[in-house]
Parts: sequence; C-alpha cells; structure tokens
Amino acid sequence: MKLTAGCELQFDVQDDTPLMLMLRPRSGAGQWIISETYEMEPEVPVTEFTDLYGNLCQRLIAPTGKFRIRTQAVVQTDDLIATDPGAPLTIVQDLPDDVLHFLLPSRYCPSDYLVISNEAARIVAGVAPGYDQAEAIRAWINTNIRYEYGTSDSTTSGADTLYNKVGVCRDFTHLGISLCRSLSIPARMVVGYLHELKPMDLHAWFEAYINGIWYTFDATQTEPKGNRITVAYGRDAADVAFMTQFGPMTMNTMEVWVDADETVAT
Repeated sequence: MKLTAGCELQFDVQDDTPLMLMLRPRSGAGQWIISETYEMEPEVPVTEFTDLYGNLCQRLIAPTGKFRIRTQAVVQTDDLIATDPGAPLTIVQDLPDDVLHFLLPSRYCPSDYLVISNEAARIVAGVAPGYDQAEAIRAWINTNIRYEYGTSDSTTSGADTLYNKVGVCRDFTHLGISLCRSLSIPARMVVGYLHELKPMDLHAWFEAYINGIWYTFDATQTEPKGNRITVAYGRDAADVAFMTQFGPMTMNTMEVWVDADETVAT
C-alpha cells in the first residue's frame, strides 16, 4: 500500500536550543520512500548524520520564540509482515557480529533481572525455541498487560511494566525485548508509523532475530499487521527518541497522520 505519513510539532522556545531529531524514514526492508518533505518555520540550517544503527538523524538549533517542524513522506509499504511459525532459534555462536549487542541488557530492557528470566521461562514453557517463543511472548503481553495512557513515564523499564501490568506501546515493546533477550533471542526496538493505528500516534514495536531474519512482533495488536513505516531502530527508547533537546523549550502540540493513497492530512 502507498501511504502518506507525517507529523507536525509546534514549540515555544525560551532560548536558542540545540536539537537532535529522528523524523526521516529511509528506504529499506518493507518500505520504499517515494517522496518526502521537511519544513521548518522559521527556516534554520540543518545537518544530517547516520547513527550507529543506520538511522537518519537531523541536527539544528531551534530559535527563540515560536517554532514549527512538519515532516511528511509518501512511502510504498508491504501489506503483510513476514511470519514463520516453527523457525528455529539462531544460536549465539552463529549470530552475526552486528546482532550480538541486541542480546545485552540495556537501559530500559533489563533482561538480566531474575524476575524477567523467570517470567520468560514460564511464558515459553513447552514452546520450541525460536519464532514460536517470540510469538508466545508477544501474545502473552497482548493478553496480560493493559494498554492505558498516563500509566508510565520516561523512566519506566520493562521490569516495571511486568510488575505493574499496564503501559503503552513503548512499555509493551521494552517488556517484549527484555523477555526475548533473556532467552538468548536478539531483539531490538522499532519506532515509526502504523496505518489505522487507533488512536493515531507515533508507534513502537519490536523485532526479534530468528533463523537469520529480523521478524516483526507488535504486542499492542491481536494479529500481524503490515503497512508500517519504520523511522528508527535501536536497543531501546534511549536510542530512538524522535527528539532530544538540549535547552529550554516546550512542545505545545503534536499531530500525527497516516493516510492511504496519498491523501494528505490538513
């Protein structure tokens, strides 16, 4: 499906503030960028670099006063995501070098916590190692963790979500990653857009590396859904923040849209 996706952010900037943004998707697995726009009001100089995970990152200085950023991309996406029940675990000694660090605990994914490993073992008891374990984790989170806004914050980890049994897509993702890593399944966080997400917002899910392939798992959904646009990959939310500010500014509004057939939001 061809999708038009984007976001508009409006700020009050108290003093000139350096920003690092991740708002540009790039062509890759399951998506092809047909066209895109990136607007700022007022206009300011922008530079771009690629981070350790291949994400496109923009650097700029937001000027004092009102500041607006609007990005939009037309993207050809896959209608379906790949699934492979029964796919075997890739054992650690056979993992590519650049996948190994997705096995390690990270800031929001404490996969080395005993409570995480014990819960993972309980969830996958009797399940074949590999894809079926990751799917069992996704299904367990979908069934047992309540989705509710305002129940977590920027400090909430996967262990916190396991304890509280409530959160949003970011929390579901951190928990899924933590549980997978505790079973020696490499897992990474993905942020981007999902067509027909309700309510519409930037979204997060996780991918697990199984039998030599990264597979998508979204614990907020009851079944596999395609038509996704990836913006960034990372170990957890610390690596994929859409905006990191280094000064005093306030985001007043944020609007997100994903429309089919090049319908542009107004």
